[in-house]
Amino acid sequence: MKKTILFLSLAALLATAQAQPRMQALFGYSTFWLADRQSPYVETYLSFDAWTMQFERQPDGVYRATAEVVLLLKQGDSVCFLRKYDLNSPTVASLDELDFTFLDLQRFPMRNGIYDLELSVRDKLADAEPSVVAEKLVINYDAQHPSLSSIQLIASATPTERENNLSRGGYDMEPYVSDFLPESVDQLNFYYEIYNIDRETGRKPFLALAFVEQQETGSRFEGQQLARRKYSEKVVPVYGSLDISHLPSGNYNLVVELRNAENQLMLYKKLPFFRSNPGVKGVEISDFATTFAGRYTDEQQLALYIDALYPLASEHEKDAARDLISRPGLEEKQAFLYRFWTKRDPVAPEAAWLKYKERVDYVQAQFSYPRTPGIHTDRGRVYLQYGPPDFIRDEKNYVSARYLNAAHSNTRGITVGESGGGGEDPSASESQGHVYYLPYQLWRYNKLATDDPNRVFLFWDEHRSGFYKLLNSNARGEVQEAGWERRLCRQQLPENMVGAVGEQFNRGY
Repeated sequence: MKKTILFLSLAALLATAQAQPRMQALFGYSTFWLADRQSPYVETYLSFDAWTMQFERQPDGVYRATAEVVLLLKQGDSVCFLRKYDLNSPTVASLDELDFTFLDLQRFPMRNGIYDLELSVRDKLADAEPSVVAEKLVINYDAQHPSLSSIQLIASATPTERENNLSRGGYDMEPYVSDFLPESVDQLNFYYEIYNIDRETGRKPFLALAFVEQQETGSRFEGQQLARRKYSEKVVPVYGSLDISHLPSGNYNLVVELRNAENQLMLYKKLPFFRSNPGVKGVEISDFATTFAGRYTDEQQLALYIDALYPLASEHEKDAARDLISRPGLEEKQAFLYRFWTKRDPVAPEAAWLKYKERVDYVQAQFSYPRTPGIHTDRGRVYLQYGPPDFIRDEKNYVSARYLNAAHSNTRGITVGESGGGGEDPSASESQGHVYYLPYQLWRYNKLATDDPNRVFLFWDEHRSGFYKLLNSNARGEVQEAGWERRLCRQQLPENMVGAVGEQFNRGY
Protein backbone atom coordinates (compact mmCIF):
# COMPACT_ATOMS: atom_id res chain seq x y z
CA MET A 1 0.00 0.00 0.00
CA LYS A 2 1.39 3.38 -0.96
CA LYS A 3 1.94 5.75 1.89
CA THR A 4 -0.17 8.42 0.24
CA ILE A 5 -3.18 6.14 -0.15
CA LEU A 6 -4.88 5.34 3.12
CA PHE A 7 -8.49 4.65 2.19
CA LEU A 8 -9.97 1.72 0.30
CA SER A 9 -6.65 0.26 -0.75
CA LEU A 10 -7.68 -2.23 1.93
CA ALA A 11 -11.37 -2.28 0.87
CA ALA A 12 -11.68 -6.02 1.28
CA LEU A 13 -14.55 -8.34 0.56
CA LEU A 14 -14.98 -10.55 3.61
CA ALA A 15 -16.76 -13.86 3.05
CA THR A 16 -17.14 -16.80 5.43
CA ALA A 17 -16.32 -20.18 4.01
CA GLN A 18 -19.03 -22.31 5.62
CA ALA A 19 -22.27 -20.38 6.21
CA GLN A 20 -25.15 -20.39 3.77
CA PRO A 21 -25.79 -17.77 2.61
CA ARG A 22 -22.28 -16.33 2.71
CA MET A 23 -21.89 -13.22 4.81
CA GLN A 24 -20.48 -10.40 2.72
CA ALA A 25 -19.10 -7.12 4.02
CA LEU A 26 -16.86 -4.39 2.64
CA PHE A 27 -14.23 -2.75 4.83
CA GLY A 28 -12.34 0.51 4.40
CA TYR A 29 -10.59 3.13 6.49
CA SER A 30 -9.47 6.77 6.35
CA THR A 31 -7.18 8.93 8.44
CA PHE A 32 -7.74 12.59 9.34
CA TRP A 33 -6.19 15.32 11.49
CA LEU A 34 -8.04 17.01 14.35
CA ALA A 35 -6.61 20.53 14.26
CA ASP A 36 -7.95 21.83 17.58
CA ARG A 37 -6.45 18.85 19.43
CA GLN A 38 -3.36 18.53 17.23
CA SER A 39 -4.07 14.81 16.94
CA PRO A 40 -4.66 12.32 14.10
CA TYR A 41 -7.65 10.01 14.13
CA VAL A 42 -8.82 6.97 12.20
CA GLU A 43 -12.22 6.20 10.73
CA THR A 44 -13.19 2.63 9.82
CA TYR A 45 -16.18 1.61 7.71
CA LEU A 46 -18.00 -1.71 7.48
CA SER A 47 -20.83 -2.12 5.00
CA PHE A 48 -22.90 -5.33 5.27
CA ASP A 49 -25.26 -6.90 2.73
CA ALA A 50 -28.26 -7.81 4.89
CA TRP A 51 -29.40 -10.65 2.62
CA THR A 52 -26.15 -12.55 3.24
CA MET A 53 -26.63 -12.60 7.03
CA GLN A 54 -28.70 -14.77 9.35
CA PHE A 55 -31.65 -12.94 10.92
CA GLU A 56 -33.30 -14.04 14.16
CA ARG A 57 -36.80 -13.28 15.36
CA GLN A 58 -36.91 -11.04 18.43
CA PRO A 59 -39.43 -11.19 21.30
CA ASP A 60 -41.35 -8.25 19.82
CA GLY A 61 -41.77 -10.11 16.50
CA VAL A 62 -39.22 -8.25 14.35
CA TYR A 63 -36.07 -9.81 12.84
CA ARG A 64 -32.46 -8.73 13.43
CA ALA A 65 -28.95 -9.88 12.52
CA THR A 66 -25.83 -9.42 14.66
CA ALA A 67 -22.16 -9.34 13.67
CA GLU A 68 -19.26 -9.66 16.09
CA VAL A 69 -16.46 -7.24 15.17
CA VAL A 70 -12.94 -7.19 16.59
CA LEU A 71 -10.62 -4.34 15.50
CA LEU A 72 -6.99 -4.45 16.60
CA LEU A 73 -3.99 -2.18 15.92
CA LYS A 74 -0.51 -3.35 16.92
CA GLN A 75 3.10 -2.30 16.72
CA GLY A 76 5.16 -5.45 17.00
CA ASP A 77 3.79 -7.33 20.02
CA SER A 78 2.37 -4.19 21.59
CA VAL A 79 -1.41 -3.69 21.34
CA CYS A 80 -2.11 0.01 20.66
CA PHE A 81 -5.86 -0.19 20.13
CA LEU A 82 -8.50 -2.87 20.65
CA ARG A 83 -12.23 -2.60 20.13
CA LYS A 84 -14.59 -5.58 20.29
CA TYR A 85 -18.31 -5.03 19.85
CA ASP A 86 -21.54 -6.53 18.57
CA LEU A 87 -23.12 -4.72 15.63
CA ASN A 88 -26.88 -5.09 15.28
CA SER A 89 -28.58 -4.66 11.94
CA PRO A 90 -31.71 -2.57 11.47
CA THR A 91 -34.81 -4.61 12.31
CA VAL A 92 -37.27 -5.80 9.66
CA ALA A 93 -40.82 -7.05 9.99
CA SER A 94 -40.34 -9.87 7.49
CA LEU A 95 -37.47 -11.90 6.01
CA ASP A 96 -38.68 -10.72 2.61
CA GLU A 97 -37.32 -7.24 3.42
CA LEU A 98 -33.56 -7.97 3.36
CA ASP A 99 -32.70 -6.09 0.19
CA PHE A 100 -30.55 -3.43 1.88
CA THR A 101 -27.08 -2.70 3.23
CA PHE A 102 -26.18 -1.16 6.57
CA LEU A 103 -23.08 0.75 7.60
CA ASP A 104 -20.96 0.85 10.74
CA LEU A 105 -18.55 3.75 11.30
CA GLN A 106 -15.96 3.80 14.08
CA ARG A 107 -13.76 6.79 14.93
CA PHE A 108 -10.81 6.83 17.34
CA PRO A 109 -7.61 8.85 17.92
CA MET A 110 -4.19 7.35 17.10
CA ARG A 111 -0.67 8.69 17.15
CA ASN A 112 1.54 8.92 14.08
CA GLY A 113 3.14 5.61 13.25
CA ILE A 114 3.00 2.39 11.25
CA TYR A 115 0.53 -0.16 12.60
CA ASP A 116 -0.57 -3.70 11.83
CA LEU A 117 -4.34 -3.50 11.48
CA GLU A 118 -6.31 -6.71 12.03
CA LEU A 119 -10.06 -6.97 11.57
CA SER A 120 -12.17 -10.00 12.46
CA VAL A 121 -15.87 -10.21 11.54
CA ARG A 122 -18.28 -13.03 12.39
CA ASP A 123 -22.00 -13.54 11.86
CA LYS A 124 -23.08 -14.48 15.39
CA LEU A 125 -26.13 -16.38 14.17
CA ALA A 126 -24.29 -18.46 11.56
CA ASP A 127 -22.13 -21.53 12.03
CA ALA A 128 -18.97 -20.13 10.47
CA GLU A 129 -15.47 -19.09 11.41
CA PRO A 130 -14.63 -15.35 11.56
CA SER A 131 -13.33 -13.66 8.44
CA VAL A 132 -10.02 -11.88 9.02
CA VAL A 133 -8.30 -9.01 7.22
CA ALA A 134 -4.74 -7.84 7.98
CA GLU A 135 -3.12 -4.70 6.55
CA LYS A 136 -0.55 -2.01 7.28
CA LEU A 137 -1.93 1.32 8.46
CA VAL A 138 0.28 4.40 8.10
CA ILE A 139 -0.49 7.64 9.96
CA ASN A 140 1.75 10.63 9.29
CA TYR A 141 0.60 14.17 10.07
CA ASP A 142 2.69 17.19 11.10
CA ALA A 143 1.29 20.26 12.82
CA GLN A 144 4.07 22.38 11.30
CA HIS A 145 3.68 21.39 7.64
CA PRO A 146 0.84 21.20 5.08
CA SER A 147 -0.73 17.80 4.51
CA LEU A 148 -3.78 16.05 3.07
CA SER A 149 -6.17 13.62 4.71
CA SER A 150 -7.24 10.41 3.03
CA ILE A 151 -9.49 10.80 0.03
CA GLN A 152 -12.88 9.44 1.00
CA LEU A 153 -15.35 8.30 -1.65
CA ILE A 154 -18.91 9.39 -0.84
CA ALA A 155 -22.09 7.46 -1.64
CA SER A 156 -24.43 10.34 -0.78
CA ALA A 157 -24.38 13.78 0.86
CA THR A 158 -27.52 15.31 2.41
CA PRO A 159 -27.93 18.44 4.60
CA THR A 160 -27.47 17.65 8.27
CA GLU A 161 -30.63 17.91 10.32
CA ARG A 162 -29.15 16.40 13.47
CA GLU A 163 -25.43 15.97 14.19
CA ASN A 164 -24.19 12.37 13.91
CA ASN A 165 -21.08 10.38 12.98
CA LEU A 166 -21.62 11.08 9.28
CA SER A 167 -21.84 14.86 9.68
CA ARG A 168 -19.16 17.04 8.07
CA GLY A 169 -19.41 20.71 7.17
CA GLY A 170 -23.20 20.81 7.38
CA TYR A 171 -23.75 17.58 5.42
CA ASP A 172 -24.24 13.94 6.30
CA MET A 173 -21.73 12.12 4.08
CA GLU A 174 -22.21 8.39 3.74
CA PRO A 175 -18.92 6.69 2.75
CA TYR A 176 -18.80 4.61 -0.42
CA VAL A 177 -17.01 1.53 0.95
CA SER A 178 -15.48 0.12 -2.22
CA ASP A 179 -13.03 0.99 -4.97
CA PHE A 180 -15.20 -0.70 -7.62
CA LEU A 181 -17.50 1.65 -9.53
CA PRO A 182 -20.10 -0.20 -11.61
CA GLU A 183 -22.05 1.11 -14.58
CA SER A 184 -24.89 2.27 -12.29
CA VAL A 185 -22.62 4.87 -10.63
CA ASP A 186 -22.48 8.03 -12.77
CA GLN A 187 -20.89 10.42 -10.28
CA LEU A 188 -17.55 10.03 -8.52
CA ASN A 189 -18.17 11.88 -5.24
CA PHE A 190 -15.27 12.49 -2.89
CA TYR A 191 -14.21 14.35 0.24
CA TYR A 192 -10.85 15.24 1.74
CA GLU A 193 -9.32 17.82 4.08
CA ILE A 194 -6.32 20.12 3.72
CA TYR A 195 -4.28 20.95 6.82
CA ASN A 196 -1.91 23.87 7.58
CA ILE A 197 -1.87 25.12 4.00
CA ASP A 198 -1.63 28.66 5.37
CA ARG A 199 1.98 27.88 6.30
CA GLU A 200 2.70 27.46 2.58
CA THR A 201 0.55 30.17 0.99
CA GLY A 202 0.05 32.71 3.74
CA ARG A 203 -3.14 34.64 2.99
CA LYS A 204 -3.05 33.99 -0.74
CA PRO A 205 -5.70 31.80 -2.38
CA PHE A 206 -4.77 28.50 -3.99
CA LEU A 207 -6.31 26.08 -6.45
CA ALA A 208 -7.71 22.65 -5.54
CA LEU A 209 -7.84 20.40 -8.62
CA ALA A 210 -9.38 16.97 -9.13
CA PHE A 211 -9.24 14.75 -12.21
CA VAL A 212 -9.10 11.10 -13.31
CA GLU A 213 -6.03 9.48 -14.85
CA GLN A 214 -5.34 6.04 -16.30
CA GLN A 215 -3.20 3.92 -14.00
CA GLU A 216 -1.19 2.30 -16.79
CA THR A 217 -0.25 5.43 -18.73
CA GLY A 218 -0.86 8.33 -16.34
CA SER A 219 -2.84 10.09 -19.06
CA ARG A 220 -5.79 12.21 -17.97
CA PHE A 221 -9.36 11.39 -18.81
CA GLU A 222 -10.44 14.46 -20.71
CA GLY A 223 -14.11 14.06 -19.84
CA GLN A 224 -14.03 16.34 -16.81
CA GLN A 225 -11.81 18.23 -14.38
CA LEU A 226 -12.83 20.02 -11.20
CA ALA A 227 -10.99 23.22 -10.19
CA ARG A 228 -11.90 25.29 -7.13
CA ARG A 229 -10.40 28.44 -5.70
CA LYS A 230 -9.78 28.05 -1.97
CA TYR A 231 -8.54 30.32 0.79
CA SER A 232 -5.94 29.33 3.34
CA GLU A 233 -6.99 28.11 6.77
CA LYS A 234 -5.72 25.54 9.24
CA VAL A 235 -8.34 23.10 7.95
CA VAL A 236 -9.90 23.41 4.49
CA PRO A 237 -12.63 20.84 3.70
CA VAL A 238 -13.13 19.89 0.04
CA TYR A 239 -16.18 18.07 -1.32
CA GLY A 240 -16.38 17.46 -5.05
CA SER A 241 -18.00 15.38 -7.75
CA LEU A 242 -16.84 14.23 -11.20
CA ASP A 243 -19.09 12.93 -13.98
CA ILE A 244 -17.83 9.45 -14.92
CA SER A 245 -20.83 8.34 -17.00
CA HIS A 246 -18.61 8.30 -20.12
CA LEU A 247 -15.55 6.79 -18.43
CA PRO A 248 -14.75 3.42 -20.10
CA SER A 249 -13.99 0.29 -18.13
CA GLY A 250 -10.46 0.19 -16.72
CA ASN A 251 -8.07 0.95 -13.86
CA TYR A 252 -7.91 4.63 -12.88
CA ASN A 253 -6.67 7.02 -10.20
CA LEU A 254 -8.65 9.86 -8.72
CA VAL A 255 -6.01 12.59 -8.41
CA VAL A 256 -6.26 15.69 -6.22
CA GLU A 257 -3.68 18.47 -6.54
CA LEU A 258 -3.07 21.75 -4.72
CA ARG A 259 -1.41 24.51 -6.72
CA ASN A 260 -0.37 27.96 -5.56
CA ALA A 261 -1.00 31.30 -7.27
CA GLU A 262 2.02 30.67 -9.53
CA ASN A 263 0.54 27.30 -10.57
CA GLN A 264 3.27 25.41 -8.74
CA LEU A 265 2.32 22.00 -7.36
CA MET A 266 2.31 21.99 -3.55
CA LEU A 267 0.60 18.72 -2.59
CA TYR A 268 -1.13 15.83 -4.33
CA LYS A 269 -2.69 12.47 -3.54
CA LYS A 270 -4.07 9.58 -5.61
CA LEU A 271 -6.85 7.08 -4.93
CA PRO A 272 -7.03 4.00 -7.22
CA PHE A 273 -10.35 2.59 -8.39
CA PHE A 274 -11.71 0.30 -11.08
CA ARG A 275 -14.51 1.35 -13.40
CA SER A 276 -16.84 -1.16 -15.07
CA ASN A 277 -18.82 0.55 -17.82
CA PRO A 278 -19.61 -1.93 -20.61
CA GLY A 279 -21.99 0.55 -22.24
CA VAL A 280 -19.06 2.84 -23.14
CA LYS A 281 -16.43 1.56 -25.52
CA GLY A 282 -13.09 3.23 -25.06
CA VAL A 283 -11.00 3.74 -28.16
CA GLU A 284 -8.24 1.78 -26.50
CA ILE A 285 -10.21 -1.45 -26.07
CA SER A 286 -9.85 -2.61 -29.66
CA ASP A 287 -6.08 -2.15 -29.35
CA PHE A 288 -5.83 -5.18 -27.05
CA ALA A 289 -6.68 -7.50 -29.93
CA THR A 290 -3.07 -7.05 -31.14
CA THR A 291 -1.52 -8.00 -27.78
CA PHE A 292 -0.87 -11.45 -26.30
CA ALA A 293 -4.33 -11.25 -24.69
CA GLY A 294 -5.91 -10.86 -28.12
CA ARG A 295 -4.75 -14.36 -29.09
CA TYR A 296 -7.34 -15.85 -26.75
CA THR A 297 -10.55 -15.87 -28.75
CA ASP A 298 -12.37 -18.66 -26.91
CA GLU A 299 -14.39 -16.54 -24.50
CA GLN A 300 -15.17 -19.43 -22.15
CA GLN A 301 -11.48 -20.32 -21.83
CA LEU A 302 -10.59 -16.65 -21.36
CA ALA A 303 -13.20 -16.37 -18.58
CA LEU A 304 -11.54 -19.31 -16.81
CA TYR A 305 -8.12 -17.63 -17.06
CA ILE A 306 -9.56 -14.43 -15.58
CA ASP A 307 -11.22 -16.47 -12.83
CA ALA A 308 -7.81 -18.00 -12.07
CA LEU A 309 -6.35 -14.55 -11.31
CA TYR A 310 -8.30 -14.22 -8.04
CA PRO A 311 -5.43 -15.36 -5.75
CA LEU A 312 -3.28 -12.46 -7.05
CA ALA A 313 -5.97 -9.86 -7.68
CA SER A 314 -6.75 -6.77 -5.63
CA GLU A 315 -10.27 -6.40 -4.32
CA HIS A 316 -11.41 -4.05 -7.09
CA GLU A 317 -9.88 -6.41 -9.67
CA LYS A 318 -11.88 -9.26 -8.13
CA ASP A 319 -15.05 -7.22 -8.38
CA ALA A 320 -14.29 -6.40 -11.99
CA ALA A 321 -13.48 -10.03 -12.79
CA ARG A 322 -16.80 -11.20 -11.31
CA ASP A 323 -18.60 -8.65 -13.44
CA LEU A 324 -16.77 -9.68 -16.64
CA ILE A 325 -17.26 -13.42 -16.07
CA SER A 326 -20.99 -12.98 -15.51
CA ARG A 327 -21.69 -11.55 -18.98
CA PRO A 328 -20.46 -11.78 -22.59
CA GLY A 329 -17.73 -9.45 -23.85
CA LEU A 330 -14.62 -10.89 -25.47
CA GLU A 331 -12.78 -7.59 -26.01
CA GLU A 332 -13.29 -6.49 -22.42
CA LYS A 333 -11.94 -9.80 -21.14
CA GLN A 334 -8.89 -9.46 -23.39
CA ALA A 335 -8.37 -5.92 -22.15
CA PHE A 336 -8.64 -7.03 -18.51
CA LEU A 337 -6.08 -9.82 -18.95
CA TYR A 338 -3.65 -7.44 -20.66
CA ARG A 339 -4.08 -4.67 -18.07
CA PHE A 340 -3.72 -7.12 -15.19
CA TRP A 341 -0.28 -8.30 -16.26
CA THR A 342 0.94 -4.97 -17.60
CA LYS A 343 0.28 -3.50 -14.17
CA ARG A 344 2.46 -6.20 -12.56
CA ASP A 345 5.21 -6.33 -15.17
CA PRO A 346 5.19 -3.34 -17.55
CA VAL A 347 8.36 -4.58 -19.30
CA ALA A 348 7.36 -8.19 -20.01
CA PRO A 349 3.66 -8.73 -19.26
CA GLU A 350 3.34 -11.70 -21.62
CA ALA A 351 6.22 -13.56 -19.96
CA ALA A 352 4.69 -12.93 -16.53
CA TRP A 353 1.34 -14.26 -17.72
CA LEU A 354 2.80 -17.37 -19.37
CA LYS A 355 4.69 -18.22 -16.18
CA TYR A 356 1.48 -17.95 -14.19
CA LYS A 357 -0.45 -19.85 -16.87
CA GLU A 358 1.82 -22.83 -16.22
CA ARG A 359 0.49 -22.86 -12.65
CA VAL A 360 -3.10 -22.60 -13.88
CA ASP A 361 -2.68 -25.52 -16.28
CA TYR A 362 -1.04 -27.63 -13.55
CA VAL A 363 -3.77 -26.84 -11.03
CA GLN A 364 -6.50 -27.68 -13.52
CA ALA A 365 -4.85 -31.00 -14.36
CA GLN A 366 -3.96 -32.08 -10.82
CA PHE A 367 -6.62 -30.70 -8.47
CA SER A 368 -9.86 -30.63 -10.45
CA TYR A 369 -12.79 -32.54 -8.96
CA PRO A 370 -16.21 -33.35 -10.45
CA ARG A 371 -18.06 -30.02 -10.81
CA THR A 372 -15.15 -28.17 -9.14
CA PRO A 373 -12.34 -26.74 -11.32
CA GLY A 374 -8.87 -27.03 -9.84
CA ILE A 375 -8.59 -23.24 -9.55
CA HIS A 376 -11.53 -23.28 -7.10
CA THR A 377 -10.04 -25.88 -4.75
CA ASP A 378 -8.01 -24.99 -1.67
CA ARG A 379 -4.89 -26.70 -2.98
CA GLY A 380 -5.35 -24.94 -6.31
CA ARG A 381 -5.73 -21.54 -4.68
CA VAL A 382 -2.62 -22.01 -2.52
CA TYR A 383 -0.59 -23.27 -5.51
CA LEU A 384 -1.66 -20.30 -7.63
CA GLN A 385 -1.04 -17.77 -4.87
CA TYR A 386 2.31 -19.05 -3.59
CA GLY A 387 3.64 -21.32 -6.33
CA PRO A 388 4.80 -24.95 -6.02
CA PRO A 389 5.70 -25.96 -2.45
CA ASP A 390 9.27 -26.88 -1.55
CA PHE A 391 8.16 -30.09 0.20
CA ILE A 392 5.03 -32.28 0.14
CA ARG A 393 4.15 -35.10 2.52
CA ASP A 394 1.23 -37.15 1.23
CA GLU A 395 -0.34 -39.65 3.65
CA LYS A 396 -3.35 -41.81 2.82
CA ASN A 397 -3.52 -44.16 5.86
CA TYR A 398 -1.24 -42.73 8.50
CA VAL A 399 -1.14 -44.39 11.94
CA SER A 400 0.86 -43.37 15.00
CA ALA A 401 1.41 -45.18 18.31
CA ARG A 402 1.11 -43.37 21.61
CA TYR A 403 1.62 -44.10 25.28
CA LEU A 404 -0.67 -42.59 27.90
CA ASN A 405 -0.47 -43.01 31.63
CA ALA A 406 -3.64 -43.30 33.64
CA ALA A 407 -3.82 -39.57 34.35
CA HIS A 408 -3.10 -38.61 30.69
CA SER A 409 0.04 -36.80 31.77
CA ASN A 410 3.56 -36.93 30.30
CA THR A 411 1.97 -37.83 26.98
CA ARG A 412 4.15 -38.29 23.98
CA GLY A 413 3.30 -39.25 20.43
CA ILE A 414 5.40 -42.03 18.85
CA THR A 415 5.00 -42.68 15.14
CA VAL A 416 4.80 -46.26 13.96
CA GLY A 417 8.00 -46.98 12.12
CA GLU A 418 9.76 -44.05 13.83
CA SER A 419 9.85 -45.39 17.39
CA GLY A 420 12.54 -47.92 16.54
CA GLY A 421 10.47 -50.96 17.51
CA GLY A 422 11.85 -51.59 21.01
CA GLY A 423 13.40 -48.17 21.53
CA GLU A 424 10.67 -47.10 23.97
CA ASP A 425 9.86 -48.98 27.16
CA PRO A 426 6.63 -47.61 28.62
CA SER A 427 6.16 -47.94 32.35
CA ALA A 428 3.58 -50.28 33.82
CA SER A 429 1.29 -47.32 34.48
CA GLU A 430 1.09 -46.49 30.78
CA SER A 431 -1.07 -48.08 28.09
CA GLN A 432 -0.33 -48.30 24.37
CA GLY A 433 -2.81 -47.29 21.69
CA HIS A 434 -2.91 -46.11 18.09
CA VAL A 435 -4.11 -42.93 16.44
CA TYR A 436 -5.55 -43.26 12.93
CA TYR A 437 -5.48 -40.15 10.76
CA LEU A 438 -7.64 -39.29 7.80
CA PRO A 439 -5.76 -38.75 4.49
CA TYR A 440 -3.79 -35.50 4.49
CA GLN A 441 -1.12 -33.57 2.62
CA LEU A 442 1.44 -31.33 4.29
CA TRP A 443 2.94 -28.60 2.11
CA ARG A 444 5.95 -26.57 3.25
CA TYR A 445 7.23 -23.35 1.69
CA ASN A 446 10.77 -22.48 2.68
CA LYS A 447 10.08 -18.77 2.11
CA LEU A 448 6.98 -16.85 1.12
CA ALA A 449 7.45 -13.41 -0.38
CA THR A 450 5.09 -11.78 2.14
CA ASP A 451 5.74 -13.90 5.23
CA ASP A 452 8.31 -15.55 7.48
CA PRO A 453 10.31 -18.65 6.49
CA ASN A 454 8.94 -22.21 6.79
CA ARG A 455 5.23 -21.67 6.27
CA VAL A 456 3.16 -24.87 6.35
CA PHE A 457 -0.25 -25.76 4.87
CA LEU A 458 -2.08 -28.93 5.92
CA PHE A 459 -4.91 -30.19 3.68
CA TRP A 460 -7.24 -33.04 4.65
CA ASP A 461 -9.58 -35.42 2.86
CA GLU A 462 -12.39 -35.42 5.42
CA HIS A 463 -14.66 -37.86 3.57
CA ARG A 464 -11.97 -39.96 1.84
CA SER A 465 -13.38 -38.78 -1.49
CA GLY A 466 -10.18 -37.35 -2.96
CA PHE A 467 -11.32 -33.75 -2.30
CA TYR A 468 -8.83 -31.98 -0.05
CA LYS A 469 -9.61 -28.85 1.97
CA LEU A 470 -7.24 -26.60 3.88
CA LEU A 471 -7.42 -27.53 7.56
CA ASN A 472 -4.63 -25.48 9.13
CA SER A 473 -1.69 -23.20 8.26
CA ASN A 474 0.84 -21.02 10.06
CA ALA A 475 1.01 -18.54 7.16
CA ARG A 476 -0.23 -15.00 7.76
CA GLY A 477 -3.88 -14.53 6.79
CA GLU A 478 -4.57 -18.26 6.30
CA VAL A 479 -6.83 -20.67 8.19
CA GLN A 480 -5.61 -21.30 11.74
CA GLU A 481 -7.59 -23.71 13.90
CA ALA A 482 -6.48 -24.64 17.42
CA GLY A 483 -8.06 -28.12 17.43
CA TRP A 484 -7.17 -29.13 13.90
CA GLU A 485 -5.26 -32.33 14.77
CA ARG A 486 -8.17 -33.73 16.81
CA ARG A 487 -10.44 -33.23 13.78
CA LEU A 488 -7.88 -34.95 11.55
CA CYS A 489 -7.78 -38.04 13.83
CA ARG A 490 -11.52 -37.99 14.65
CA GLN A 491 -11.03 -36.88 18.25
CA GLN A 492 -8.75 -39.79 19.21
CA LEU A 493 -6.17 -37.47 20.79
CA PRO A 494 -6.89 -35.85 24.16
CA GLU A 495 -7.38 -32.09 24.10
CA ASN A 496 -4.19 -29.99 24.09
CA MET A 497 -2.06 -32.97 23.15
CA VAL A 498 0.31 -32.62 20.18
CA GLY A 499 0.34 -35.87 18.24
CA ALA A 500 2.60 -37.20 15.54
CA VAL A 501 1.08 -35.12 12.74
CA GLY A 502 1.17 -32.04 14.95
CA GLU A 503 4.89 -32.60 15.35
CA GLN A 504 5.24 -32.97 11.57
CA PHE A 505 3.41 -29.69 11.14
CA ASN A 506 5.60 -27.90 13.68
CA ARG A 507 8.85 -29.03 12.07
CA GLY A 508 7.53 -28.76 8.51
CA TYR A 509 8.06 -32.35 7.32
